[in-house]
Amino acid sequence: MATFTKVDHFTIEQITNNQLQLKASVFIVRYLAFQAVAFRGRDESFSSLNRGNFLESLGIMTFWNEKVAEIIEKTLKNATYTSPRIQKEILHVFSAKVKKAIQEEIGDAKFCKMVDEARDKSMKEQMAVVFRYVDAEGFVKERFFGLNHVVDTTALTLKKEIYSLLSQHCLDIQNIRGQGYDGASNMQGMWNGLQVLILNDCPYAYYIHCFANCLQLALVKASKQVVPISGFLIKLFFLIKIVNASCKRNEQLQVANANEIARLIDLEELEIGSGLNLIGTLQQPVETGWSSHFR
Repeated sequence: MATFTKVDHFTIEQITNNQLQLKASVFIVRYLAFQAVAFRGRDESFSSLNRGNFLESLGIMTFWNEKVAEIIEKTLKNATYTSPRIQKEILHVFSAKVKKAIQEEIGDAKFCKMVDEARDKSMKEQMAVVFRYVDAEGFVKERFFGLNHVVDTTALTLKKEIYSLLSQHCLDIQNIRGQGYDGASNMQGMWNGLQVLILNDCPYAYYIHCFANCLQLALVKASKQVVPISGFLIKLFFLIKIVNASCKRNEQLQVANANEIARLIDLEELEIGSGLNLIGTLQQPVETGWSSHFR
């Protein structure tokens, strides 16, 4: 009651200042989230030269907006709306609003779900969930819906997390019309795999092995059976490793690449334009990394 009494005695100016201060934090969180950059820095102390993207962005805002700078300077230290906890709470609000919009777009319609898991930098297993559905205008949509931490990747654990996610957002399990996973045994297993466990509850949730994953596995397996191709890929792997290990070799490769591009342009064998003929770095080849094959 004491807290509410204190708030009731706030003046219009104090309420306006608090709103402006919170809007500054919300604006910065939204900007950093859309740009997909880290919020926090390694050292956020006042003596640090780089306090992280959030605090540095706030510093830029206060530099150009004297009103915001004055409010932050006079505010209590426990009410700055800049702590890591406040940043996460604001980000959670954005996440909830995006998920709610996706849930409303799906509504009572049928949908498919695609799930994959991977280990992050902190050595934690993360489960990614994507929904595929047809919206009210008849367009096929694919929406990334969530990234949930799981203690393990057993079929039962993944099923529990998926059902919990669907239940939280009022999505009916019986409306699932497709499951898309990779070929791991915990996913496609005929007896205890995730697809079977969900199929037992929803008989129309047919499982489809990811076509890209199927093609990738087939190409890798086939290429290893052809001696010239297998030998070429092995040599390519070591060549890239040797070049990337030396700044001098990498510089020489880029110079040679630039000269070759210039020669082909003189021969009119390459198109000229914005974004064309860029010189990049060598991509480390990985069997299951499709981006590395493209590059």
